[in-house]
Parts: sequence; structure tokens; C-alpha cells
Amino acid sequence: MRTRAVLLALVLVLAAVPATATAQQTRTGGTVVVQEGETVDGGLTTAAGTVVVRGTVNGDLSAFAGNVLVARTGTVRGDVSAFAGNVRIGGEVTGDVEAGGGNLVVARTGAVGGSLEGAAGYTLLAGTVGGDAEVTSETLRVAETARIGGDLVYDAETFERAPGATVAGTVRQDETLADVGPAPALRVPNWVGALYGFLVNLLLGAVLLAVFPTFSGRVAERARDDPVLSAGVGLLLLVLVPILLVVFAVTIIGIPISLLGALLFAILLWIAAVYGSFAVGLWLLSLVDETNRWLALAVGLLVVALLGRIPVLGGLVRFVVLLLGLGALAMALRARYRGRRATPTPTR
Repeated sequence: MRTRAVLLALVLVLAAVPATATAQQTRTGGTVVVQEGETVDGGLTTAAGTVVVRGTVNGDLSAFAGNVLVARTGTVRGDVSAFAGNVRIGGEVTGDVEAGGGNLVVARTGAVGGSLEGAAGYTLLAGTVGGDAEVTSETLRVAETARIGGDLVYDAETFERAPGATVAGTVRQDETLADVGPAPALRVPNWVGALYGFLVNLLLGAVLLAVFPTFSGRVAERARDDPVLSAGVGLLLLVLVPILLVVFAVTIIGIPISLLGALLFAILLWIAAVYGSFAVGLWLLSLVDETNRWLALAVGLLVVALLGRIPVLGGLVRFVVLLLGLGALAMALRARYRGRRATPTPTR
């Protein structure tokens, strides 16, 4: 058991390898949220499916994700480098913003104190940019609420500027932007975050299969054989556990318990998502009469990762897989606990 615990802890440590040499925090997982009222000092580096900033990040934000949102209540006191399918700035960024992805939006409530450099399929500027805005996009729309303090340089097949939009500097098209490419920070492909997440999940899954082979098989079988019950139990836990943690946090004594419980529950959700993908892989391989568990793990994670990149549908797929894994994991743990209690203690 000590060896198993050490191996599992090693995986959790390896998940935080990026930026360990800096003062920045590193967070990974399906969803990373800086809650309203929360402050992250030293900056934040993330690799996740979705990154949401509702609180404050004192430093730079580097995000590799499917979706990156700086909410209306969110503040980043530094630069933002975001590589994602969707990037939305709805709050305040005091520094520069460099974003690459499918969609880039600076909302009406969004404010960028420095310059904006973007490369996207669709770009909407409806908020404030204190410096220059340089955008490479198939479609660029500048709303009437947009306020740009410097020049607007763009390379777009479709360009629309509303009459009320304000640009303090010049507005010009530069077709060489796509040839020259964005700033060095934007040269990192937007699939790097997804690949990193896949590899970390694969590592965790491999450790779980190697250390807990029988138990892992039972979890996957429960999710595959009774998906409705597994998803139902998973949904129930996903609703009840946060409520219980909030109840504990009401009292001063319960605050440490609540914080520890939240951390453990986050880890449990990560493990559950991997188990859910493993179950999907077993089901897919069963269609071709293949039972290799290692192949099932890789196939399941790959299929879920690819489907997860599809707008709207991807989020639903990830959610269902999480529920399957969480419910099956909970039922397997309960069955194992009851089995141990039912085992008679040998007498001397």
C-alpha cells in the first residue's frame, strides 16, 4: 500500500511540472476556476479543458485550454497568454493580451490595459484596448462600443467596423501579418495544452491500472455494464459533496476540513474522469472483441479528448464521462468497503 500511495502521489506531482521553477502557481484538470473573492499571487499557469477567472490573479496568466474566460468580475494584474479554442476577456487585464484560438472576444465589459495581439478564426472587439490592437482573423468585427487607444492593424477576409467604434490611431490592413506570424509567445500551437492533458491523464491511468488492476477493472465494468446507474450516482455526488463542503465551511473548525475535502474531491474527480474514459475504451474495444486494458485506456482517453474539442457537444461528452467514472468509482469503493467489513477477523 505504501508503494501504491507513493506512485499515485508521484503522478499528482508530475502533473504540476510546468512552471515549478517560477513563483507562478500551476493548476491542471478538467476545469480550473479562480473563484470570485479569491486572489492568486505570483501569476498562474494552467492546462485544462476550461479556465475561468472570476477573482484576481496578481501576475501573468498563461493558459493552455479549450476555453479561457476572464469573467466580468475577474482581474489579471499582468499579461494574459491564452492558447485555446475560445478566449473571452470580459473583465480587466492590466497588461498585454496575446491570444490564439478559434474565437477571440473582448466583451463590452472587457478592458485590456496594454496591447492586444490575436490570431483566431473569429474575432470580436467590443471593449477597451489601451494600446495597439494587431489581429489576424478570418472575420474581424469591431463593435460600436469598442475603444482602442492605439493603432488597429488587421489581416482579415471579412472586416466590419461599426460607426461608433473609436480608434485613436490609424486603421489599416496588413496582409503580411499572417506571413510574419504573431509574437513569439503565440507561436506555441494551441494543441499543446490538449496534448499535455492527454499525456498526464494517460500517466495517471497507467499507474491506476498497474497498481490497482483488479479494482480498476471493476470500476470500468460497472460504468460499462450499468451506465445509467453509474451516471445517476455520479450526478448525485457531484451535487451533494460541494453542498456538504460548504456546510462544513460555515464553522471555523470546519474550514480546514472543507478545504482538505475540496482538494481530495478535486483529485477524485480527476481519477473518475480517467476511469470514465477507460470504461469508454473498454466498451469500444468490446465491439471488435478486443480486451487489452492498456489499449482500452489509450483509446478511451484519445476518443474523449477528440470529442471534447467539439463545441457544445465536447463539454457534454466530458461531463457524461465524468459522471460515469465518478458513480462507478463510488460504487466500487462502497462494495470494497462492505466486502472488507464482511470478512471475518481471524482468531488466534
